[in-house]
Amino acid sequence: MKQLEKVPAVVLLEDGTFFYGYAAGKIGTTFGEICFNTGTTGYQEVFTDPSYFGQLLVTTNVHIGNYGIYEVESESNMVQIAGLITRNYTNTYSRQMADGPIQDYLIHHGLVAITDVDTRAIVRHIRSKGAMNAVISSETLDLEVLKSKLKAVPSMEGLELASKVSTQQAYELGEADASLRVAVLDYGAKRNILRSLAERGCLLRVFPHNSSVADIVAFQPNGILLSNGPGDPSVMPAEIKVVQELLTTNIPVFGICLGHQLMASAVGVKTFKMHHGHRGINHPVKNLLTGKSEITSQNHGFGLDSESVRSNDQIEITHLNLNDDTIEGIRLKHNKAFSVQYHPEACPGPHDSRYLFDDFVTLMKA
Repeated sequence: MKQLEKVPAVVLLEDGTFFYGYAAGKIGTTFGEICFNTGTTGYQEVFTDPSYFGQLLVTTNVHIGNYGIYEVESESNMVQIAGLITRNYTNTYSRQMADGPIQDYLIHHGLVAITDVDTRAIVRHIRSKGAMNAVISSETLDLEVLKSKLKAVPSMEGLELASKVSTQQAYELGEADASLRVAVLDYGAKRNILRSLAERGCLLRVFPHNSSVADIVAFQPNGILLSNGPGDPSVMPAEIKVVQELLTTNIPVFGICLGHQLMASAVGVKTFKMHHGHRGINHPVKNLLTGKSEITSQNHGFGLDSESVRSNDQIEITHLNLNDDTIEGIRLKHNKAFSVQYHPEACPGPHDSRYLFDDFVTLMKA
């Protein structure tokens, strides 16, 4: 396998912290909010998860690229992250079924990356100082030039991004004669969320993020799924209003990640920008309804304000994060509606929470 040429590169954070390394992927310059994922596997699924749109990803797992790229494991039709930061990046892969090496894949998708940097130090810095904007460049190492350009990059707080990743046209997935019909509001839906419902005998119609209630109800769905996605939920008033109206139809609603935040917002809950977010495949969550704990896959930089949830008499808290006590799941007392902050479809991650799709099917059948 061809070895990569060592082209110097730099990653610069908006607080002036910087790290030198070598270029991977495309030679160029890219900007975004820096975040880290603690998963030990599943890098391709993470790269293609629309919830990561606009972010520079630090992988805490040391080896990236060692099992190549396998196209069927993509969660969307493109790489969604804005840039990649790794410790060890290899173009040599061990998996026989792989379609090819990671370098070809990143070049094809035009992704700028940096390797041979101290990712442990970067993660410790983010955990201490919080998520912030950053830049990766293999075009110039002039920090003053990069600082100047970085100042023009908007903050993730207040940024609406669902429209950047949502489908533009409605489409269907599943068997046409399926007994259950699910309308999916696509704010950046992962493929495995859709597959998880199709495998349970559902016909899905996936709607653009800005679809009207009339269009959604005309599909005559047995249930409505509010998908995951990127960006700040507090700047999505039109989408929140649609969810408010859908809740009055008495059609069962299931929200995941951004969909969870929008459903909570629809009943008056405030959201907030987290210090550095939850991203990985080993986050412990307690199900307060069963008393059992789940190891979950997570990817979010915003959450529900705990005081706002606890003071809302329309809401029952169903799941709590065991690391920091943040709200991970709710259900509405007066509606057939529930939601979770984490990703029950996993991919990558453990399958502890896939029962939630079964719960949704049961609610629709009831």
